[in-house]
Amino acid sequence: MSGRPLDVDKLLAYKIPGGGGPYTADDTILYALGVGAGLADIDELAFVYERKLMALPTMPLVMGTGGFWCADPAAGLDWPKILHAEQVLTLYRTVKPQDVIAGETRIIDVADKGEGKAALILARRTVKDGDGRMLAEMDEVWIVRGAGGFGGKRELDFTAPPPMPGRKCDLSIELPTSPQQAMIYRLSGDRNPLHIEPETALLGGLDQPILHGLSTMGLAGRALIHRVCDGDPRRLTGLRVRFTAPVIPGESIRTDIWVEGGSIRFRASAPQRGLVVLDGGSATLDTFVAEV
Repeated sequence: MSGRPLDVDKLLAYKIPGGGGPYTADDTILYALGVGAGLADIDELAFVYERKLMALPTMPLVMGTGGFWCADPAAGLDWPKILHAEQVLTLYRTVKPQDVIAGETRIIDVADKGEGKAALILARRTVKDGDGRMLAEMDEVWIVRGAGGFGGKRELDFTAPPPMPGRKCDLSIELPTSPQQAMIYRLSGDRNPLHIEPETALLGGLDQPILHGLSTMGLAGRALIHRVCDGDPRRLTGLRVRFTAPVIPGESIRTDIWVEGGSIRFRASAPQRGLVVLDGGSATLDTFVAEV
């Protein structure tokens, strides 16, 4: 799909809005519902009930974003052509069910796959807690279809994940999504109309609105919590995924998990369509990054 080349100077000069402020128990519960908590026959009351509420460790994925800034013409992005390709979440400490946070987003790198092909963007968001301490760092890779040809380097400075194990998985769990899940998830901050408006989905080359990739990532985080963390969300300290196919709200997602020593690898698929939706997944347990 061809388009206009990415205006790198315009993008790098754009001041990406910061995001943050207080968040409450209601926000924490809303996020959990947006990644499917409570839909399966599993005890997830701690994620959706304020009395003994625990925040899911993937919640920083919606924190401190500064809104849907990619649609601002001043950023120079053809936003309907943006695909979320990869995401890394690194936690520095346990996410509280309510606090005050501050987020900052920067463009770290860009790459040019060639004229008429894609441009690649690497963005980094950091989130600090109410005490000014680092809570989370997130790197994400975007593909902008048809935006190549501006003369940049061909590859991002971003290490590819190692190959997935070639053997049968050690653990597996299938979790449902709801037909309304994208409608709920967007209330946590990602208002991209691609996920709710059919006309915008068509502009993006899709037959219908799809679930947010980060909602699918949050679902995979829940799968790991239940299968390798003994149900304790505080044990999950990092995640990395590659988004390989969209999820249709309402279908179930199976997460296959490999445990190799201290290494956790995973892959998620939509069994009804025989598609892998998250690949190259890796997770860290019980190891918060030491803040310097």
